[in-house]
Amino acid sequence: MATVCFYFQVHQPHRLRPFSVFETTGSTTPEPRDYFSDSSETDRNNARVLRKVARKSYEPTNQTLLDLLREHPEFRVSFSFSGTVLEQLAAHAPETLASFQELAATGQVEILAETYHHSLAFFYDRAEFDHQVREHERLIERLFNTTPQVFRNTELAYNDELGAWVDKQGYKGVLAEGFEPVLGWRSPNFVYQPPAAKQARLLLKNHKLSDDIAFRFSNESWKGWPLTAEKFARWINDHNAKKNESGEVINLFIDYETFGEHQWEDTGIFDFLRQLPAEVLAHPDNTFMTPSEVIDNHQPQGTVAMPETVTWADTERDLSAWLGNDMQQAAVKALYELKPLVREAKREAIEEDWRRLQTSDHLYYMCTKWSSDGDVHAYFNPYESPYEAFITYMNVLADLRERCHGATEPPAKKIEVTSVGV
Repeated sequence: MATVCFYFQVHQPHRLRPFSVFETTGSTTPEPRDYFSDSSETDRNNARVLRKVARKSYEPTNQTLLDLLREHPEFRVSFSFSGTVLEQLAAHAPETLASFQELAATGQVEILAETYHHSLAFFYDRAEFDHQVREHERLIERLFNTTPQVFRNTELAYNDELGAWVDKQGYKGVLAEGFEPVLGWRSPNFVYQPPAAKQARLLLKNHKLSDDIAFRFSNESWKGWPLTAEKFARWINDHNAKKNESGEVINLFIDYETFGEHQWEDTGIFDFLRQLPAEVLAHPDNTFMTPSEVIDNHQPQGTVAMPETVTWADTERDLSAWLGNDMQQAAVKALYELKPLVREAKREAIEEDWRRLQTSDHLYYMCTKWSSDGDVHAYFNPYESPYEAFITYMNVLADLRERCHGATEPPAKKIEVTSVGV
């Protein structure tokens, strides 16, 4: 049997508006500030971007999936939503949020856990990381009436320490990249176990088949083009024929914007999605499962150790897309060094701004890798250059620091003015 496990990541950040160094001058008031481009008329406007993506990607894909789930009771998918995208959907596209809730209500969809602010906090501040995970869990329970059972860290960033944390927290499992230099001779198409885990399982992305859809689908120079549902199902069936070698679970982990945004409608991506479940299920030994169902139905085939952090980004599959240059490292250092001042300020608006600044996209926009991965880094990037991204971000951090000081400094003494006789 070949089990297909679909997981979709849904995320949009709160992008920063253009913010000049001159705006930080004298900004010692702790009152809320407009750092984010929600009211801006530029292309960075978060509401505008969100509505565009909802119209082109989320809404048509949600309707397609709803039709498929009704047509095929065996079909299953799973989602991980950042808290930042759910906030924006509620504010700017409530009908789109309702369509996601309708999908979840089918009982054939699993919602996963992650960090609320799509941050890299696990690698810098474990207490903050724990807070964001709990905050995200409460949001998912409120919006979808479910408690997440499987964890997915920001950018699929995973190492053995995270595996141990997931196990300690009582999650069934965690998702990670199936990276060949780590796996060696082993296949990503089995369930594994983190080395220090007692119960938690490790599900590894089949990056070849996932990226065939996410990145190569419309590439006419790719030897697999054109990719049809029949052809893709045949590749899945090939795993059936030699499952002792290739495994029993095929994890397809994909950005949701693949459908309609990264791969536009005229590429045929929606037709491919509509036909895929029927083509896969035409083989009697194939099925679909959610991550929790995979864990419940498949035993782990040993452990996989990842002492170094592995992500799903770029050819290196490490954190270099977010932390690979001096600007990124300086920015993240300044960000987390601000925490004591944020805590001392005791202002909800300051704390919320600090958390929104943790979203990994802000660091991603500073990436200076211009290899074959350059187009990926440019997508949804509102800046002309990584240097503009860095300058804007550091200006906002400087202003936030001044607001913290303004919140903690005692008010100036009132000076009584009296008349003086001569």
